[in-house]
Amino acid sequence: MKTIPHWIDGSPVLGTDTAPVFNPATGQEQARVVLGGSTDVDTAVAAAARAFETWSESSLTQRTQVMFAFRQLLVEHEEELGRIISAEHGKTVDDARGEIVRGREVVEFACGLGDVLKGSFSDQVSRGVDVHNFRQPLGVVAGITPFNFPAMVPLWMHPIAIATGNTFILKPSERDPSAANFAAELYKKAGLPDGVFNVVHGGKDAVDAILAHPGIEAVSFVGSTPIAKYVHEQATACGKRVQALGGAKNHAVVLPDADLEFAANHITAGAYGSAGERCMAVSVAVAVGSAADGLVEVLERKAREVKVGPGDAPGTEMGPLVTKAAQERVENAVGTAATQGATVVVDGRGLKIDGHEEGFFTGPSLLDHVTTDMDAYKEELFGPVLAIVRVDTLDAAIDLINANPYGNGTALFTGSGEAARRFQRKVKVGMIGVNVPVPVPMSYYSFGGWKDSLIGDSPIHGPEGVRFYTRPKVVTTRWPQPAQHVAAGFTFPTSS
Repeated sequence: MKTIPHWIDGSPVLGTDTAPVFNPATGQEQARVVLGGSTDVDTAVAAAARAFETWSESSLTQRTQVMFAFRQLLVEHEEELGRIISAEHGKTVDDARGEIVRGREVVEFACGLGDVLKGSFSDQVSRGVDVHNFRQPLGVVAGITPFNFPAMVPLWMHPIAIATGNTFILKPSERDPSAANFAAELYKKAGLPDGVFNVVHGGKDAVDAILAHPGIEAVSFVGSTPIAKYVHEQATACGKRVQALGGAKNHAVVLPDADLEFAANHITAGAYGSAGERCMAVSVAVAVGSAADGLVEVLERKAREVKVGPGDAPGTEMGPLVTKAAQERVENAVGTAATQGATVVVDGRGLKIDGHEEGFFTGPSLLDHVTTDMDAYKEELFGPVLAIVRVDTLDAAIDLINANPYGNGTALFTGSGEAARRFQRKVKVGMIGVNVPVPVPMSYYSFGGWKDSLIGDSPIHGPEGVRFYTRPKVVTTRWPQPAQHVAAGFTFPTSS
């Protein structure tokens, strides 16, 4: 059986402990991934630290040339990488290709860092004195990433970290680890020096080793809120910078003036795409006033039309969940919702796909008359379950969203500019879509939510990523002529 190794200092590295990697569409084990710990992290940090000595001194031109080459390789190998992701995650190949494209946008942003990294200069701030500033890389940095986007989320981190002169250690999810190794091979082909990008696979032991290691300057994390809080607490206690993005409960509000067919079509895709295993998935549809009955009718029809099957099968719109445990958790949640009083409009439980009876499939589920005290509303289900909450007014919808502990993404479907402006100003959420169900920003903006969706204050990628992976220096300069020496003063310097 295939073994998926670490990638350290430009080469694959095997280990003794391994864990299974499943094909979610068949339910069968297809590979083993090595599980690293403190020793493997030590080895990766040592390699990254050696590489940092030269990579941090490389020219900006050299770094951007590597990024241009890496970007082109991502284009050329998009189909191959998409199939690797689909086979381990379960999402459709087209969906996997979509995440590669969105991740590639960050590489494109990194290709243009020459403009972003420009410092500033102030002439003659005092007599004969000038001030300028510039930014320098931190050193060895690390990323801990989730299973749901094995290509895109790491691509939100390492291109910017590497392009700004850092070296990087990636700890991907052990559920779908192969995309990380594939990226490492592409970097090598792109001309990235050995040791600049490293991959250490593993579980909690590897995570804890990264959080505590004195040779790692910063940690980027995307995952659930409890683990985000743990990562932030542990890493900051060890003096590291931390980006920690947590969970979500994203609401899509539909006003009576919205085009219900358009809104339902996009909410359906936002709720059930990638089997709902997205931190930006639409998990709650908030039906306002008279929109409710018509919206439920259209959502029911569209949920029943979703084509579920293996991710590599033509025509499939939604694949399986990533593990058997995830399948059971989601189906139990639907049962709990019914027990607590929700109306199960569409029941996706018990779905079997011909030829893939052991796969981790569940169909789209649609729940109506959900209230805020139900588990289906309170919990991040991370599966193809859409809950409908009915309210009377837009203000009530805004209050509902603001009372929720998460604040990652939200959307409003309306034809009213006034309503949209009021919504985007009043709602306490970091990323907002107006007639856009999944408002993931472009790479030149930063990605991050509010409240329990972002622990700490550092979003990811874009300009915030550049600031996170670098620190500023400010230089005050005087070049006096020999005959113009100024006596040193013992008072605090001023700009006179």
